[in-house]
Order: sequence, then C-alpha cells, then structure tokens
Amino acid sequence: MSRGNSGARTAARKSDNHSEKSKSLTDRAYDQLRQEIITCKLPPGTDLGEQELAEKLDMSKTPVREALARLTLEGLVEAFPRRGYRITAVTVKSVNDVFTVRKAIEGVAGELAAERLSAEELDHVEALSNARYVPGEQPTIEAFIKQNNDFHVAIAEGAQVPRLTMLIRSYLEESTRLFHMGAAVRDVNPETTTDHARIVAALRRRDGDAAREAIIQHTENTRLGLLKSLISDRNSLLVL
Repeated sequence: MSRGNSGARTAARKSDNHSEKSKSLTDRAYDQLRQEIITCKLPPGTDLGEQELAEKLDMSKTPVREALARLTLEGLVEAFPRRGYRITAVTVKSVNDVFTVRKAIEGVAGELAAERLSAEELDHVEALSNARYVPGEQPTIEAFIKQNNDFHVAIAEGAQVPRLTMLIRSYLEESTRLFHMGAAVRDVNPETTTDHARIVAALRRRDGDAAREAIIQHTENTRLGLLKSLISDRNSLLVL
C-alpha cells in the first residue's frame, strides 16, 4: 500500500470518528432537551438560545443546533431566524386536534384488535391497563405515563396493521407532554382505571364495536378532563 493511500485512510478514519462523536453529542443534546420539554421542565413558550443551551449541556453550539433542528421538525420547538428558538405553545386547538386524530385511529385499532389479539396478548394488555401514580411524585407520574402509552401501543399492535401502529405511536408521543401537564393538575387514576377496564372487557368479549366505542369514549374523557383542568388552573401552561 502506498503512503498516499495510507494517509488518505487515516484521514478518513479521523473524519469518521469526528462524525460519530458529533452524532453522539447531537443525540445526547436531543434526548435531554426532548425529555425536559415533554415533562415540562422546560415549559411551553420558553425562549431558548444556542449559546445558553451549549453551556448548560457542556458542549459546542453545533450539536445543540442540530438537536434543535430535529425538535423543530417534530413540532416541539419553533425557530425564529436571527432570534433563536421557543418551545411550542400548547393551545386549546392543538389539544383538540391531537385527540380528534387519536379517537379516529385508536378506535379503528381497538375494533381490529378485538378480533386479532391472542389470549397471551390480551393478558399483556390487561396487565398494562392497571397503571397508577402518586399525585405530585414525578417518578411515579413518568412511570404511569409510560405504562399508559404501552397499553395503547399494545392494543395498536394487536390490530396487526403496522402503519396504523406507527401513526398511533407518533400521536402518543405528541400526547406525552399533554399527559404530564394534566397529571400535574388533576388525579386521573380513577378515570383511567375505569376506562381501561371497560376497554379490556370489550376486547375479551371479542366485541369490536364495543372496543372501538370504549376507546373513543376514553380518549374523549381524557381530552375533556385535561382541558377543563388546565383552563381552570391559574398557573396553567395552556394558551387559550
């Protein structure tokens, strides 16, 4: 091998290592910022600056900028040229839009899942349905929200339509911030327990129509309860 080729390979390896390091930093910045946004540690409407975030995360501005670009594409952050960034506000319309779509796609998933879930999968769905948290205790709230999302995803997977599951996962991700906001101002344990039990009962009866209606009603109950609580809360992060 010539010295020229060897030097080129060395330079390429260095470039690849630099690229991987940059990618790792970008992922780290993205993961941390996203987590703080969806848990409302960084509340809706908060202004963000690249330099400020770079200092907070102890890294250069480049991975921070790339992370913010990803969050902007997801709709969690808004970009303002030459001014910086702002965490996207949560509005009454955005809440209504998310739950309108969820009712449509999760209702269909529930109807199909009633016919297609195996007995083992039904047991798994029922186990996930028993999610509870301690109001005011953030670790239990985070665990509750994860288990609640897993419950809805398990039903979606039972429908055996991968594209539908992908859509439901996406809208559950978008709902996660709303769930954190809601759990902070109201106790949803009784409502969730009752609604989930009704959904599971319909699935076990293999009653597609009842499963669809139970999921739609559950989604509507969540929407109404969330909006009512946030609108009445003086410290609400909701924009009317």
